[in-house]
Amino acid sequence: MKRIVIPLIFGLAGAAVLVALGVWQMQRLAWKEGVLAEIDARIAAPPEALPATPEMGRDRYRPVRVRGELTGDPLRVLVSRKQIGAGYRIIAPFVSGGGRRIMVDLGFIPTDAEPAEIDGRRVDITGNLHWPDEVDDFTPAPDMDAGIWFARDVPAMAARLDTEPVLVIARTVSPPMARVEPLPVDTSAIPNDHLGYAVTWFLLAVVWLAMTWALIRRGRQGMKGRTT
Repeated sequence: MKRIVIPLIFGLAGAAVLVALGVWQMQRLAWKEGVLAEIDARIAAPPEALPATPEMGRDRYRPVRVRGELTGDPLRVLVSRKQIGAGYRIIAPFVSGGGRRIMVDLGFIPTDAEPAEIDGRRVDITGNLHWPDEVDDFTPAPDMDAGIWFARDVPAMAARLDTEPVLVIARTVSPPMARVEPLPVDTSAIPNDHLGYAVTWFLLAVVWLAMTWALIRRGRQGMKGRTT
């Protein structure tokens, strides 16, 4: 009987643990979807004036509207877009009507195109404050001579452009800039893999039970063999 009872106990206990992990991931999925819905609502809210002292924890994704003048040479951040290919995000210094120097992410331009003249252009921009988390140990150092970066590093770019460490990701630019396509903030880059994890745990529970059944069946066949 030990050949049946012990595998059965371990099989049911292991399957219960795996199912519990799957249920937990489903709960995490519901939580994450709620968080993403809140972020989407915040992104799409009516734009406000730029806060006096923006803070990452409080103001990330805050919709804002700024009016003023683009000034100086922009930085280019190398990116790749599906079905389009390589290009650059154009990060430009911007002086608001109140004299504040911040940065604006004007959007995407292909690597083989040149943006229209930026310096001195007066624009009205609506967008969202953001502090992208793109820099890691594998990010190459920027090519300072060419003005090409490989991630949006807000403090480092602000130091380079002599601005506040404040970045507005443009949603609309008026008047529009030729060949530059705004890439607004959204939640597509925020990982939400909980459904995949849940399915994995549930499938592992099924496999665990199948293996348990196979082991018990083998034990029963062994018992029949000894009784014949």
